[in-house]
Amino acid sequence: MMGNTMGFDELQKKLKGMADGAKELEGEQQISIPDLLTEDFVSEHTKFRDAQQIFDESGFEINNAEDFKAIPDADWDKYIAQISEFESWSEMLKAATAEYVKRKMGL
Repeated sequence: MMGNTMGFDELQKKLKGMADGAKELEGEQQISIPDLLTEDFVSEHTKFRDAQQIFDESGFEINNAEDFKAIPDADWDKYIAQISEFESWSEMLKAATAEYVKRKMGL
């Protein structure tokens, strides 16, 4: 009987963690690129070790957000398709966001 109680306690703790994670995700979120494109995500889905290396190796001069915004979407998508398993930047960000949500929810 004691084993079942421990199982319930663990489940309750897990559910509380998920609820806390869900609260953090309420409303619109601004998530930084390093939080979204973690080293684990980048190394698993690209040939690079981290997000900074993706930008550094792109061949585009990216020193700030304006530089990044100036890159034509089609050119950036082509680069992402070459260096990753994704067909576009949008597809990569969707996958990274899904993993971010799982981490926040404790899944």
